[in-house]
Amino acid sequence: MIEDDLELAQIITDYLKSFDIEVTNFDSPYLGLSTLETKKDFELLILDLTLPEIDGLELIPKIRNVSDIPIIISSARDDILDKVMGLERGADDYLPKPYNPRELQARIKAILKRISTQKTPEEKSTNNSAFTIKSDDMQISLKQQTLSLTLAEFDILKLLIQRNGAVVAREDFIYASDHIEDDSSLKNIDVIISRIRNKISKIDDSRTYIKAVRGIGYQLI
Repeated sequence: MIEDDLELAQIITDYLKSFDIEVTNFDSPYLGLSTLETKKDFELLILDLTLPEIDGLELIPKIRNVSDIPIIISSARDDILDKVMGLERGADDYLPKPYNPRELQARIKAILKRISTQKTPEEKSTNNSAFTIKSDDMQISLKQQTLSLTLAEFDILKLLIQRNGAVVAREDFIYASDHIEDDSSLKNIDVIISRIRNKISKIDDSRTYIKAVRGIGYQLI
């Protein structure tokens, strides 16, 4: 994030951290630009327009010279010309201040999902021990038998399989799924997990596949 309002930057950083989004903020646009040139593991940039040293609209082309990172403009300037110029110069979205941080999180989620889909069109299937994922058909099989899953159940089980035994927080399921409402309660995740377990047990009831991790979430074992 390139934002010279340090109080706002801290609010955004703390909020997004609750969704497992790590934010690094720069109040100097040139420092942010030089970091993008040397460090390539940032996934998205939140950019203010009214900055010291250089206007954000002038900074965008410089960013595009060194990086194709997705850019969300976060600005108190809501003039239509600023919006048009920002998008024409390479920004992906424009969010006028003030805004609810929840909306920012939702827009980040949408952009990263789109980018992820574009980068992995060749993905056909993923195997993980007993499970096979067929992403194109949105199907998951257990021991060569297809599970009858809803879209939300597919998203949750797919994430568990892809995490390969790592613990997945309940919030991560909401963040990672297009088919679970962003304002869903964490209890809804427990209900969906219970349904998945029941469907798995109809194919194999000899063992527990999904373990609850108290206070955090679930893991595939």
